[in-house]
Amino acid sequence: MSSGKVLVAQGGGPTAVINQSVAGVVLEARKFRNVELVYGAYHGVSGIVNEDFLDLTQETSHNLEMVAGTPSSALGSTRDKPDLKYCQEIFKVLKAHEIAYFFYVGGNDSSDTVRIVSEEARRGGYPLRCIHIPKTIDNDLVLNDHTPGFPSAARFVAQAFMGANLDNAALPGVYLAVVMGRHAGFLTAASALGKKFPDDGPHLIYIPERTFVVDRFLADVKATYEKHGRCVIAVSEGIHDEAGVPIITKLANEIEKDAHGNVQLSGTGALADLLCQEIKAKLGIKRVRGDTFGYLQRSFIGCVSDVDQREAREVGEKAVQFAMWGDRDGSVTIKRTGFYSVDYQLAPLEAVAGKTRVMEDEFISANGTDVTDAFRMYLRPLLGSGMPDAYRLRLNRVGKILA
Repeated sequence: MSSGKVLVAQGGGPTAVINQSVAGVVLEARKFRNVELVYGAYHGVSGIVNEDFLDLTQETSHNLEMVAGTPSSALGSTRDKPDLKYCQEIFKVLKAHEIAYFFYVGGNDSSDTVRIVSEEARRGGYPLRCIHIPKTIDNDLVLNDHTPGFPSAARFVAQAFMGANLDNAALPGVYLAVVMGRHAGFLTAASALGKKFPDDGPHLIYIPERTFVVDRFLADVKATYEKHGRCVIAVSEGIHDEAGVPIITKLANEIEKDAHGNVQLSGTGALADLLCQEIKAKLGIKRVRGDTFGYLQRSFIGCVSDVDQREAREVGEKAVQFAMWGDRDGSVTIKRTGFYSVDYQLAPLEAVAGKTRVMEDEFISANGTDVTDAFRMYLRPLLGSGMPDAYRLRLNRVGKILA
């Protein structure tokens, strides 16, 4: 067990529970006598290369607990995707500040950053323990049953569609909402957990794991509308054609790209608008409305999963324990046991870094526009306690006199 300083940072998109992981690291690390100081990098890896550190040793335990229960990234985040040269700069700063333990909370790219920094430290003969702490609302980290941040975002999506379905039932038409998920459809699929009655929406769910064909989509909408007199649709931002081309690039005249050159899928609201235009133009349905959930699903404070909060704290605590008592770097992973409980393991960084998990076939219906009971059983415990139910009046109609 080395003596020295601890550094923790957050990367990628904020979530409702990422601060629980940071609090877990700080509070657990302060228990160990060999830890001299605990630092936090402000704005992730960019904060490291800029030596923008906060001394979290001076933070009170009470305030850490208050921050832990607050969504978004308290340390700030970054969209920087470090290459080897960038990671060499990170390592140079860590070495200069005598950091002995480096914890990075994030998703796929963050795990790859930890892997490269770990290799640089090993190559330079510097005693640095590097641990990746899982986080992503996309739920797309391999070797994990699920990922902290996803359950709370899924709870938001399920409740949002529950409300949208009620609205659509009162004033029938077509309602379509675009949900985050470039490669994995877990979050979009969570919309199904808002259903109570057989004819509740979402009636159609479209995810990146299945090819999206516009004409087939329109036929699905038409059939559903004729059957129910209305249609509620959940669409993943990452839907694509048989060649893997994002649907938005086929429908839009102009395409926006982010800092990494990726096509901007749902941030502009364009995909929802374009699909709604297709429905109006091709099917002649007048009442068609589209939404893009965007940032709302990431850090919504009103419906955080208590299970998600607890596990996000525990992966931070376990990361410190693995670092202090183990003899290797790695990525903390969540394993499900029993009907619902979890265990934590440390996986090799190279087994997780840069890889993407997608929804398993057993979770997707045969027609590709719904989820299976296996997915419902998988997700329901993660949503936590106090999930609301939507009820309806029994239609005991009175006989007509004048008709």
